[in-house]
Amino acid sequence: MSHPKPTDLNAYWMPFTANRQFKESPRLLTGADGMYFTDDKGRQVLDGIAGLWCVNAGHNRPRIVKAIQEQAAELDFAPPFQMGHPKAFELASRLTDITPEGLNKVFFTNSGSEAVETALKIALAYHRARGEGQRTRLIGRERGYHGVNFGGMSVGGMVANRKMFGTLLAGVDHIRHTLDISRNAFSVGLPAHGAELADDLERLVALHDASTIAAVIVEPIAGSAGVLLPPEGYLKRLREICDRHGILLIFDEVITGFGRTGQPFAAQTFGVTPDLMTVAKGLTNGCVPMGAVFARQSIHDTFMQGPDHLIEFFHGYTYSAHPLACAAGLATLDTYADDHLLTRAADMQSHFAQALHSLKGEPHVIDVRNFGLVGGVELTPRPGEPTKRAFSVFLDCWEQGVLVRTTGDIIALSPPLIASRDHLDRMVDAIRTAIRRLT
Repeated sequence: MSHPKPTDLNAYWMPFTANRQFKESPRLLTGADGMYFTDDKGRQVLDGIAGLWCVNAGHNRPRIVKAIQEQAAELDFAPPFQMGHPKAFELASRLTDITPEGLNKVFFTNSGSEAVETALKIALAYHRARGEGQRTRLIGRERGYHGVNFGGMSVGGMVANRKMFGTLLAGVDHIRHTLDISRNAFSVGLPAHGAELADDLERLVALHDASTIAAVIVEPIAGSAGVLLPPEGYLKRLREICDRHGILLIFDEVITGFGRTGQPFAAQTFGVTPDLMTVAKGLTNGCVPMGAVFARQSIHDTFMQGPDHLIEFFHGYTYSAHPLACAAGLATLDTYADDHLLTRAADMQSHFAQALHSLKGEPHVIDVRNFGLVGGVELTPRPGEPTKRAFSVFLDCWEQGVLVRTTGDIIALSPPLIASRDHLDRMVDAIRTAIRRLT
């Protein structure tokens, strides 16, 4: 099938994109299969980032494609308010089979951003329903990324995502991030130093009083900020502090969910179960937009009071549990199971770490970070031109036929979980070649 190039790129205002640079030199994708995209010139481009951290099973998986096609012909839409359709209930049940123990209620959304907004609203409403309505404060973390809606931006800690948009939500504070290159540079896997950074939450408890704090939200591994890993013992300590003060702990697993860390969820990998957990991306292999919040039974049950004909939680979306998304989600779970993908990162982690850490000593490389099948390579910024050095690597890799991602002066890799050792080596070699060409 031929794919005609668009004749006019002007109308589309692109998200998180250097629009002017792109339109001078477009990078257009016209097809995808397995580990590769096809561009408008017919080149095969190795996908080093699973689309956008989401295509965990690789592209064009037959079972998922067929499920979406058949669902569109059978039931294209079903209203989600006061109505349901069978696949929504089936998918929720199937998901709770693989979630951390206790997280057995599922609220469907359409993206990671919406899942975060939903989790924050559940946390606030939960405390009010149980008679502690003064718990309204939300705590995020510096350099955290929780989507781009107002709640997620507010608890997020990435300056560029926040600075243009005013004061955001009131009553939000942030604990310190976990990156400490001075002590942990070139750690293989979790860094050894920094568990005590969790104690920064005690500082905010002392400042605000625990009785005002509803929830703390963190990514087990901060992806969009450049693969910031939790030091050994950090997440367990954070869980203990939240328990001590009656604060809900929310894990944002939009990136780490569905096999990225070698278990279905990072909560299982790190042995820490949150009270609420957000997912999206890998939920449908990126094929149809969908997100979800997993909640503890006790949180759900707190809402189930009063006359039974009344709505218990005034929240939801037109496209919550969309039939096409549910069909894609079920087929995605089947695909993960068929290929044992939810644990494959544990098998590939050692080779990936070895390949990635071979970049130590290359020009401008000041840190390499890895866990499971996610990795980050941090470069020294070019004086007076922050982010440009990493962006140059991105463009060079693209010309080499490898797609990587950058954030600031950090290059990130999050390949599909089907990646072979040869695929991983080629990604790292492309980065190495590009770095050696840098000025």
